[in-house]
Amino acid sequence: MPARLLRIEGRVQGVGYRDWMVKEAARLGLHGWVRNRPDGSVQALVAGDEGAMQALLTACRRGPPMARVDRIDESLAEDPPEPGFNRRPTG
Repeated sequence: MPARLLRIEGRVQGVGYRDWMVKEAARLGLHGWVRNRPDGSVQALVAGDEGAMQALLTACRRGPPMARVDRIDESLAEDPPEPGFNRRPTG
């Protein structure tokens, strides 16, 4: 299955969204990364089993307790070069 590049908008910075997403993705056995964007959104590259990716996308619409997700844009992407799911610096 192709990887997905996500852009998550709303109140998603300063609420633990990236750490929460790392835990959720690892629990689901997914690969990729997540980072804050300078515009206030969160960007993530997610790859793995289609069912697990859909489960993560559903969870991302809720996010952690203090988050408010207004919109998620999704596009196809290349698989991440390394295994595991990690948090990257803002970029």
